[in-house]
Amino acid sequence: MKTIEDLKRLREQLKSQNSVRHEGGPQIIVGMGTCGIAAGARQVMTAILEEIAKRNLQNVKVSQTGCIGMCEKEVLVDIVRPGEPRITYGKVTPADVPKIIAEHVVNGRVVAELAVGKITE
Repeated sequence: MKTIEDLKRLREQLKSQNSVRHEGGPQIIVGMGTCGIAAGARQVMTAILEEIAKRNLQNVKVSQTGCIGMCEKEVLVDIVRPGEPRITYGKVTPADVPKIIAEHVVNGRVVAELAVGKITE
């Protein structure tokens, strides 16, 4: 990479690859760093997997990530629906999971009282 044009081409290529990776269905990403685990991320992850199985949502991908630096907001759960901004929910408990799945994952409506961030790209 030697010019700004090279950098711009690389950026567009990576954006294209990233959009392909997000096609196909919603993604749920659970913060599973030590701070998240200490706040209850394992229980939230279990509740998410159970709710997805109960609703037979076969196109939903569930993954985990490490700490993103918002430890005071743990348990963090991100929802990424194709073509929509990525929404981060904070202080999620197992009791919040059915509402997040029903409202946001299934129906596309952000649960505003739990949302702590939005990433548009």
